[in-house]
Amino acid sequence: MPAPSTLPRAKRVAVPCSLWPMLSVSLLAFSSLTSADESSALTLGAVAIQGTSADSGPLGTHGVLGSVDILSADVVEKMPVNYSWELFSRAPGVMLTEFNQGTTSGKISFRGFNGEGEVNAVKLLIDGIPSNSNDGNMPFMDMIFPLELDSIEVVRGTSDARYGLNNIAGNVNMLTRTGDDYTRARIRYASDGTRETQFAKGIEGSNWTQNYFFAYQKADGYRDHAEADKLSMSGKWFYTPDDNRYRIGLIARHYETEAREPGYLSADDAHQHPRMSNAYNASDKGTRRMNQLSLHLDTELAETLAWSAKTYLNTFDDRRWTQYWRTSAQQERDAYETQYGALTSLTWRPAVSGLYHFALEGGADIQRQQNTSERYRTLNRARLAQTRDQQFDFDTVGAYVQAEIQPFESLKIIPAYRVDRIQGDFTNEMTGTDYAINDYGLIKQPKLSVVYAPWDVASVYANWGRTFQVGTGAAAYKIPPRDTDLAPSINEGWETGITFTPADWVDGRIAYWQQQASGEVSRRLNDPSGESDNVGQTRRWGYDAQLNLHPNARTEVWLAYAWQYSKILQPSATLPVSKGREIDHIPHHLYNAGIRYQATPALQLSAWMNGQTHYYLERENTQGTYGGYVLMNLGAVYRVTESVSVDLQVKNLTNRYYKYAWYDPDGARASLHSPGDGRTLMSGVTLDF
Repeated sequence: MPAPSTLPRAKRVAVPCSLWPMLSVSLLAFSSLTSADESSALTLGAVAIQGTSADSGPLGTHGVLGSVDILSADVVEKMPVNYSWELFSRAPGVMLTEFNQGTTSGKISFRGFNGEGEVNAVKLLIDGIPSNSNDGNMPFMDMIFPLELDSIEVVRGTSDARYGLNNIAGNVNMLTRTGDDYTRARIRYASDGTRETQFAKGIEGSNWTQNYFFAYQKADGYRDHAEADKLSMSGKWFYTPDDNRYRIGLIARHYETEAREPGYLSADDAHQHPRMSNAYNASDKGTRRMNQLSLHLDTELAETLAWSAKTYLNTFDDRRWTQYWRTSAQQERDAYETQYGALTSLTWRPAVSGLYHFALEGGADIQRQQNTSERYRTLNRARLAQTRDQQFDFDTVGAYVQAEIQPFESLKIIPAYRVDRIQGDFTNEMTGTDYAINDYGLIKQPKLSVVYAPWDVASVYANWGRTFQVGTGAAAYKIPPRDTDLAPSINEGWETGITFTPADWVDGRIAYWQQQASGEVSRRLNDPSGESDNVGQTRRWGYDAQLNLHPNARTEVWLAYAWQYSKILQPSATLPVSKGREIDHIPHHLYNAGIRYQATPALQLSAWMNGQTHYYLERENTQGTYGGYVLMNLGAVYRVTESVSVDLQVKNLTNRYYKYAWYDPDGARASLHSPGDGRTLMSGVTLDF
């Protein structure tokens, strides 16, 4: 693994002309400089825009100059959700894709990428540990329950140099509680038959902190044949000596679930009988087991030098039986993954004459995967024939260097450079044939970010950067008829915006962004070989607007709107009619809004909504548009005593009919639909000891 000092020198890069207007604003005459906020991060659940990076330790998420949002624990801990991806309905600019198919329940995406699983563009981390599966999906997110969370960090855009693989449109870090003394329990029941228990315990001594978590959920589901059982548990142990020179810790997690799948319906059945399940889906189900073990070290090597390191082991055991249509065969899909690796960074903060602040960070990571992918044609889960038996290693080595430069208190500049290298091999066990991975070469990713805050009330920022996409599964290897190396798809993006806080009771952001891919690849989700299609050159762009209001100590209001658009600029030769068309499953508009009001010292009331517009089902844009919705929700929390509170929440208050839809070109040759949940009443009791 190359050390930061051996990184190739960054080449001079051309900044897009469309970025220069904001950079020019950032470099105006520096008169009347004030102690303004030179970060662009917004916190949901608090009243202020976040400050600068910490004076010690690695350069964190707050140092990313772009669309960064932090969801605090008080925002998410009582949200009426069955899966953690649903918590992101509160996050600005994040799209939810609700499959509602057992263990394949749903996922998140943003910046004009869909959640279909064809292009998985979000890097997931749990306590800083990489947590995507090989195909880029985010099943490990299900391990985390709301009561365990301390915060969620959402970074949208291409400017974050800390991560390479899967960091195409940005990243999400789910941070769980560390330290503190507490005992918390939450019991919840819902009208759809959900019964859930969460228990969290924190123990903090003079040197040791211990955190334990346990959750069990049993749900009947809104639709027929949708029962699910989930179990999650974790332990965290951290040690800090008396002189605070370092902190070392161990985190262990285990999760398992078994869930039935209600299947997809025709358009008529979905509308007239949204709760039904087809008879041929009676044996469809999924089982999933996941483990995560990680070791963490943070230390101050000197007054100006900090070192951080993490090592980890992830295991993923997933089996699924699914049948999409009455004329299609049932499939058994098995995935077994062992992932292990390490991440490290060295951060230097010297005092530099003539600069207000300076920091230099170098980092490196290695992520290794040993994967098995098997598929079978089955009948009522009995195997009839094997259609896939693949074993493949997929390894990534990456390194980056970035500087944080503040010539003045109100101006921050972050140049960065990252490189990644992909290695691995592939064996088709059905034929005994081995194949080499595509030689993608050194994948070079320069980045530049600037924020200027000459006023107390606002700061303007701009960033530009490159990220990358490579094939997943069989598509990453030279398998005939492909016998030449493929190049990675380079995703080049930029963003410009303003964050503002004109008064201590209001903050927000307005931003414009673009991203363009040189040769986007789309996974064939139902293909026995696991290959991909070349979508071609694509462009995505849009606007984001966010506003958080705290007019008084009792009231909190939030509003967020994202307009996004996509276009296939130059399609592959296999689908020329897609030129100029939109990418499938990308609604033009995403929005959420809500209010939380402390009616009395004991009673808190809330109302919120989220929604999106329709999307096309395929890249030709010929099969109609579906998927739009507006969902209204109500909630009330009453504190009975200092240690006991009860809550009542209504999800989908108006019983709005909505659904997820996709086009099946093989079996139904028509659109297939998965209705969303109807009106659901949820009640809960939370205990704080």
